[in-house]
Amino acid sequence: MSLSTLTIHEAAAGLRAKKFSSVELTKACLERIKKLEPTVKAFTLVTEETALEQARQADKTLNPQPSTPNHLHGIPVALKDVFCTEGIRTTACSNILKNFVPPYDATAVKRLKAVGMVLLGKTNTDEFTCGASTETSCFGTSKNPWDPARTPGGSSGGSAAAVASDECIYALGTDTGGSIRQPAAYCGITGLKVTYGRVSRFGVISMASSLDTIGPMAKDVEDAAIIMNVIAGHDEYDSTTPEVKVPDYTESLQAKDLKGLRIGLPKEYFIPGMDPEVEAFVRQAVEQLKKLGATVREISLPHSKYGLAVYYVLCPSEVSANMARYDGIRYGPGPSKEGEDLYEYYLNSRGEGFGDEMKRRIMIGTYALSSGYYDAYYLKAQKVRTLVKRDFEKAFKEVDVIVTPTTPATAFKIGENSADPVKMYLEDIFTVSVNIAGMPALAIPCGISKAGLPIGMQIIGPQFEEPRLLKVGAAFQRVTDWHKKKPMQIPTPS
Repeated sequence: MSLSTLTIHEAAAGLRAKKFSSVELTKACLERIKKLEPTVKAFTLVTEETALEQARQADKTLNPQPSTPNHLHGIPVALKDVFCTEGIRTTACSNILKNFVPPYDATAVKRLKAVGMVLLGKTNTDEFTCGASTETSCFGTSKNPWDPARTPGGSSGGSAAAVASDECIYALGTDTGGSIRQPAAYCGITGLKVTYGRVSRFGVISMASSLDTIGPMAKDVEDAAIIMNVIAGHDEYDSTTPEVKVPDYTESLQAKDLKGLRIGLPKEYFIPGMDPEVEAFVRQAVEQLKKLGATVREISLPHSKYGLAVYYVLCPSEVSANMARYDGIRYGPGPSKEGEDLYEYYLNSRGEGFGDEMKRRIMIGTYALSSGYYDAYYLKAQKVRTLVKRDFEKAFKEVDVIVTPTTPATAFKIGENSADPVKMYLEDIFTVSVNIAGMPALAIPCGISKAGLPIGMQIIGPQFEEPRLLKVGAAFQRVTDWHKKKPMQIPTPS
């Protein structure tokens, strides 16, 4: 068995026991990347020399018996290509930033460096994270390790594919409308969308600033908790991070059962037209939670049916505002054609630098924010956003967590939705309302379809109740093995 298949907690235990070194662990991941990348295409950049140097330093500084366990010391990680890394290219998978090298680290990256990070490289994403399949990336499309003809999801599809195919031990992604949870479901891994502001966004390239969150993508719930212990917390560089105490997320994993836990099943999330296998496996998972002591009742989130419409007014509006800084002058190599002036270069950079989906969202957002339409679209969407949030707040007075499918179907084929933006947007129908309300949600695998594709369950909780979600997820993973399932042999070029 390759060392790259280990979880964080398994790898950390092996390092402390000196069964292997961080260099050996890192080389195993790099060998896996070299073997699979021609097919999976999870990475936009592999930082082999950096990773090996960081691994050598980790081996030198490893304390086998630390007073406070540091489970991430010397553990190889992959970062979605929106996390600024000092001296290492960060592109948001957009032509307009294809040569951008940040002069500083994102706060999440700083915190990982402080505990002995080993960076394998950057993973693929939809351009500026706008998409649900990685198909809008300027580097091309990543492939689902379970079936290379299918998408790994998006926008954190590269991170999900890298974790699922054991090219890394864990990864970080971002979630604006489901971009951690949907690819986690499609690739059969664990993904946590945190409470808005729980993890600093400083140094992470923005998509929609009131919706963006940073979170872990891992092989199991215990690993997600370990990552959260490092990256969560207030940051003076991000005013949206409140000074709410960061708990030890691993403590919540110790519960032996779920006695007293009240689970709500929203009728609006079990809808006609969804894949019957998805519904069946999620309901089987709920039955397993009942066996662990939880009680279940049907609830209603009446305004969630407007969630997708609200999201696709608010998100493009914020995209439009955030993309204004990419004017073709501040970023990029500058005019390259002889005699080309700055104005001409500006027009060419904006036109050629952004892909079709980015242009679509910029135009929608600019329209929604324009004079005469602001009240009709943006302001109304903000009002409905409040109603969606109130639905969740009301529900959490009656239940402790809400369980839903993560997606209405399993991973779709690459190219299947490309010509129909609305169909692509519908992939987020079960996830966007959580971002609108600023709640945390955990996606974990709960089944495999007859076609051999993973199925995901979503567990939603009140703000800053990530420990509660991790408790439920860990209890489920103790009595099931869906999270241990691996993709069938991935075909590799001869």
